[in-house]
Amino acid sequence: MVTNVYVTSPEGHTGKSSVALGLVELFVRRVKRVGVFRPVARGDEERDSVLELLLAHDGVDLTYEESVGVTYEDVHADADAALTTIVHKYREVERQCEVVVIVGSDYTDVAGPTELAFNARIAANLGSAVVLVTSAVDRTPEDVRSMVDLSIVELNAAHARVVAVVANRADPAQLAQIEASLADLPLPAWVMPDVPLLSAPSVRDLLIAVEGTLAAGDDELLDREAEELIVGGMTMEHILDRITDGAVVIVPGDRSEVVLAMVAAHAAESFPSLAGLILNGGYEPTSQIARLVAGLGQRLPIVTTRYGTFGTASRVAKTRGLLSTGSQRKLDVARATFESAVDGDRLLDAVDVPRSEVVTPLMFEYDLIERARSARKHVVLPEGSDDRILRAASTLLARDVAQLTLLGDEQAVRARASELGLDLTGAAVLSPQDPELRERFAQEYARLRAHKGMTAERAREIVTDVSYFGTLMVHLGLADGMVSGAQHTTAHTIKPSFEIIKTVPGVSVVSSVFFMCLEDKVLVYGDCAVNPDPTAEQLADIAVSSAATAAQFGVDPRVAMLSYSTGESGSGADVDKVRTATELVRERAGDLVVEGPIQYDAAVDASVAKTKLPDSEVAGRATVFIFPDLNTGNNTYKAVQRSAGAVAVGPVLQGLNKPVNDLSRGALVQDIVNTVAITAIQAQGAAL
Repeated sequence: MVTNVYVTSPEGHTGKSSVALGLVELFVRRVKRVGVFRPVARGDEERDSVLELLLAHDGVDLTYEESVGVTYEDVHADADAALTTIVHKYREVERQCEVVVIVGSDYTDVAGPTELAFNARIAANLGSAVVLVTSAVDRTPEDVRSMVDLSIVELNAAHARVVAVVANRADPAQLAQIEASLADLPLPAWVMPDVPLLSAPSVRDLLIAVEGTLAAGDDELLDREAEELIVGGMTMEHILDRITDGAVVIVPGDRSEVVLAMVAAHAAESFPSLAGLILNGGYEPTSQIARLVAGLGQRLPIVTTRYGTFGTASRVAKTRGLLSTGSQRKLDVARATFESAVDGDRLLDAVDVPRSEVVTPLMFEYDLIERARSARKHVVLPEGSDDRILRAASTLLARDVAQLTLLGDEQAVRARASELGLDLTGAAVLSPQDPELRERFAQEYARLRAHKGMTAERAREIVTDVSYFGTLMVHLGLADGMVSGAQHTTAHTIKPSFEIIKTVPGVSVVSSVFFMCLEDKVLVYGDCAVNPDPTAEQLADIAVSSAATAAQFGVDPRVAMLSYSTGESGSGADVDKVRTATELVRERAGDLVVEGPIQYDAAVDASVAKTKLPDSEVAGRATVFIFPDLNTGNNTYKAVQRSAGAVAVGPVLQGLNKPVNDLSRGALVQDIVNTVAITAIQAQGAAL
């Protein structure tokens, strides 16, 4: 039977979209197919932003049209007929999913006091577990409890089953008191703090509200949140006293001196980074002012509008920001707020969502995040000038995955992060030119490479390279691991680790694996990235290391030593190499379940295995695949990735004394997040 949960509230602006997003995040960690459904939505041309937010989640595979029930107009015309349609359309969604998150109406219509009652009827008819979300804004703890009690009574009257309560948007200073007021409820209850960023409009929202035009600056930066609004109707000196980080300043378009002062302040290290300027009154900057602004080389969005100061300020003040897919920072903060305030396991138990036996790519990725967070390790990211690294760092910090150090010029790195609307206050930024560390690293590197004729003078030049600098941080215990490669080749990233960190005792070769996340399971492929043509001894090392990596990440290792023949059916140098390597694995790791030589089909297909190796513990059930050479491994993982739609997580380096991992130069932000989480988990293992 499909489990569903109905997120509803007795009023508008409760922030229930954050709760709905949190529920989707919880469910995709447990089951394979998660759906979302909006029983009642507005009927105008504007699409429902909450629904689009949830549909954009990687764990949801439904269309917008499938996920909408009826419009408010349909409810007004005939509530009973609308309810029938809602149930019918929901059943269509239910047939495609294991869990469905249903998001109640938003109180944006004229339904008024009857709206909660109608949501209750829907929940009862869909057999939903209800999560009640109430607002704590401008309410005492007693008022919050009263609202919760009244809402539960109304929901119960319609036979809706309330299983949990979330009081949202609470004053952080009152969290404990509100929690105490809900403590004796006969069901779990949590309190989430008010986070102003989540309701802050973006500069793009303000541009639309004032019917403005982007006169200068970068369109991409319009998605930064406007964290404060300032009406610049005073002198330049007084405006400069009031600007704050992330502020949008409204300035009459003919106040050229103020416009220039704001752009100059934005560019200056000693002043806050603005989110944007709005020039009101219908005045465009003169050509001379435009040239001066352009000459400052800033990408600050400057919007012009025909409205006067009052009209502009009124429209801006009424603009409310929505939790939308436009802002990664806002989504990260929403997820982190939910995760820190709500006991996810207890909520899943209340909703009664069983854990699936399959492991989807998203389940694997979320498990990485959770395991990394369990013991935050320190990871250095040498490529602090790459926007993808900055975005990934913001996500990692917001979700408390790891302690981070970025390498680069601190002013430049933090200025770019502010420009992108990212919060990197929790990260350290370190220059590879730092004189004290440069000298310390040079002396250590010269000592390690003295047998190769390395001198301290030459070492001082080498260690300022970000890969060497980051690797030496790991070697000397200033960081637990390193992730690089977004801007550098694999060789550039990992060569220093061969020289400095070196291999684990008893392992002769550094190798790599990819976690191949198929639709319902995770397999481990090695080596697909480092060693072109390993010897039998090296192949055995790769197998033992890959099995250990698999076990560390929750994959029960059953090792298939791949070849073009199975068992004793073939001969030749290539097959003999695999046969020898298999015997070496059995000698070195007698408790490891291994089979080889074996063909891929016999390793994965039970029917083929029954014919070729009927008595094998691995055949038909392999989880770790060791390829005989890089050519075979690299092509196979890419073929499976592209043809089977698998998610390839890696490469993950193994065999080093301390974790260093390489990124593809085409890495996406999520790839970087995953790789940092993997590195942090490897560091946890190294610390044991």
